[in-house]
Amino acid sequence: MFDSLSDRLNDTFDRLRGKGKLTEADITSAMRDIRMALLEADVNFKVVKEFVAKTKERCMTAEVMESLSPAQNVVKIVLDELTEMLGSTESKLVFSNRIPNVIMLVGLQGSGKTTAAVKLAYLLKKQGRSPLLAACDVYRPAAADQLATLGGEIGVPVFRGDGAHPVDIAKGAIQEAVDHLRDVVIVDTAGRLQIDEQMMQEAVDIKKAVKPDQVLMVVDAMTGQDIVNVVSTFAERTDFDGVIISKLDGDARGGGALSVRHVTGKPIKFVSMGEKPDSLEPFYPDRMAKRILGMGDVVGIIEKAQEAADAEQLEAAERMLREGFTMNDMLDQMKAVKKMGGMKGILGMLPGGQRALNQMGGNLDEGIFDKNEAIIMSMTKEERLRPSIINGQRRARIAKGAGVTPTEVNSLMKQWGEMNKMMGRMRTMANQAQAGGKKGKKGKKGKKMRMPNIPGLDAMGLGGMGGLGTGGPKSDMDLLRQMEAQMRNKK
Repeated sequence: MFDSLSDRLNDTFDRLRGKGKLTEADITSAMRDIRMALLEADVNFKVVKEFVAKTKERCMTAEVMESLSPAQNVVKIVLDELTEMLGSTESKLVFSNRIPNVIMLVGLQGSGKTTAAVKLAYLLKKQGRSPLLAACDVYRPAAADQLATLGGEIGVPVFRGDGAHPVDIAKGAIQEAVDHLRDVVIVDTAGRLQIDEQMMQEAVDIKKAVKPDQVLMVVDAMTGQDIVNVVSTFAERTDFDGVIISKLDGDARGGGALSVRHVTGKPIKFVSMGEKPDSLEPFYPDRMAKRILGMGDVVGIIEKAQEAADAEQLEAAERMLREGFTMNDMLDQMKAVKKMGGMKGILGMLPGGQRALNQMGGNLDEGIFDKNEAIIMSMTKEERLRPSIINGQRRARIAKGAGVTPTEVNSLMKQWGEMNKMMGRMRTMANQAQAGGKKGKKGKKGKKMRMPNIPGLDAMGLGGMGGLGTGGPKSDMDLLRQMEAQMRNKK
């Protein structure tokens, strides 16, 4: 996602940071590089032209040119303008007082409407709503079957109306929702072409018949610059309220997605970055801008950690402080990391993490979870509860049972040892605090204690948040620490 753009922009900023004071020529050169980076990322030419002009004008002020850290000011201006281009603030779904609310999805053939409908239903169900899916695509073979299968996987019913006209199916779905107390109907319409007048008229007819509270257009991120023409055509006919960008993880450029909000004035509501039902996320312009500029999305990580946490995990945390860290705890942490999107997903949200991923070729071995899980499952119940008893002979047996090498078992044991030591230090601090000690955040010999990590980061072999060497903004790291503290207090 935006890999090439992120790399190019960060290279430009690195060159600016090497200068003590910026000249007009430096700013002009940087703007030229930014313009080329945006164009190569497939951002619409008119959008690029206006973005660079506004950014350059702000960068040429005396406040920037004569400041102590002009490069930082340039980065701040680019961040502000990029956030503005993406929409400034989050645009939430608007629900009316009527029951059911109706959300209608439109888009081109192959844009991913059906999967987007299911993902949206899953998201609304998590928020406590009772969605119903309406299968109004009667043209694509097995479209209704696909929707029914995917809906069954997430526990959301699907109204099919086989053989009926799409308009009648949409009406029938609303009545079905009323009869069965469903408060949201998501209408999955057929994919259509811009030049297909009959199909475009059908979308207009469905909208007129059901009067949806929200019309969302699903756009494939890999459409490229033509995305502007696509959304403009649909805006003229169906006047949609917002955009869902699908397959955002499938294109390293993604510039077309950056053009939508600026050209049409329609906000981006959601983005889909995966195939699983939980891969649809609300779109936050400021967070996306920071991720593009390599600043990470620390708040997003915290939210994912909060979603992954449950009552059993909170009880486990308290037990770990009392009794130490077991292999069962490590297994639970690895599962928590999977829930949060895996190593690649989390690292991509850390300050500088996406750049580090790009330098590694975008590859990160997610198979380490499966391998470590196999190692832990090859241990006896006693060994999992008391890993300290695992000697050389036991390690050889465990390695053989898991189909790995003794070296890989040793690596996992080392990770466990580090986590267990950290729990011991935290236990000591807790005891000192209860005894009235005032050593604050200092441990023995005055050394600073490392912040406890978001569940699972150590278990996946990435070490502490501060040990990634990403050089992210201090403010983001401070925010992380504050929110971690708040989470612990709530627990």
